[in-house]
Amino acid sequence: MIHATTQGPITVITIDRPDVRNAVDGPTAALLDDAVAAFEADATQHVAVLTGADGTFCAGADLKAISDDRGNRVELRPADEIVGSHGPMGPTRRLTTKPVIAAIEGYAVAGGLELALWCDLRVAATDAVFGVFCRRWGVPLIDGGTVRLPRLIGHSHAMDLILTGREVAGEEARTIGLANRLCEPGTALDTAIELANQLAALPQLCMRSDRRSSHLQWDSASFGEALSYEAEVGMATIQSGETREGAARFAAGAGRHGAPE
Repeated sequence: MIHATTQGPITVITIDRPDVRNAVDGPTAALLDDAVAAFEADATQHVAVLTGADGTFCAGADLKAISDDRGNRVELRPADEIVGSHGPMGPTRRLTTKPVIAAIEGYAVAGGLELALWCDLRVAATDAVFGVFCRRWGVPLIDGGTVRLPRLIGHSHAMDLILTGREVAGEEARTIGLANRLCEPGTALDTAIELANQLAALPQLCMRSDRRSSHLQWDSASFGEALSYEAEVGMATIQSGETREGAARFAAGAGRHGAPE
């Protein structure tokens, strides 16, 4: 379900569940977290590229798994413990010491959007689609989405996506800051690997130190408290039954491929 390969100092991590558009269930999230931990621990590896198999980045959490109790693990933790813990989508509560680039083809939506936001940079095909598609199912953003998206693209743009659940692609994605680089369809992985090699060729200690400082400056707004609160209110949504109801509707065939119900 998760493949990790190396190309010199670059680790390519691939979500490989094409039958569900690379949606992530609980076991897949654990494997993805393990792959990121292995990259982090390997001193020979400088940059990771996260991608999805068969033309899709990730369609989010596997709602079929949620509907029959095989879903992603959601835990409440205090603010001083949540950073570095296992996230519902796997590594999304980690702060790695090395850069991760998302190579995005097709859909990066719901939890898949949260995975893309976790990455430092996003290389996207011009026809790639970003969006909070989980809005229609009553599934909350509970893995950094409500924290990272406003920080990344600004509160106004983030509210447009979070409240409406609409899709964003191509030039709009680059204009608002969701995509750092656009490329022709089918070339996102090659483009991301090229960018990763550029980063790997730079002085690593300086780059990593500046990267870490850039991340930690947000702590004046208490990133851990923000994540903890997001998990708290998201858990309340899940416990209300609204998420299970929406997951059941999805599992029964409603609203597939971003279509309205």
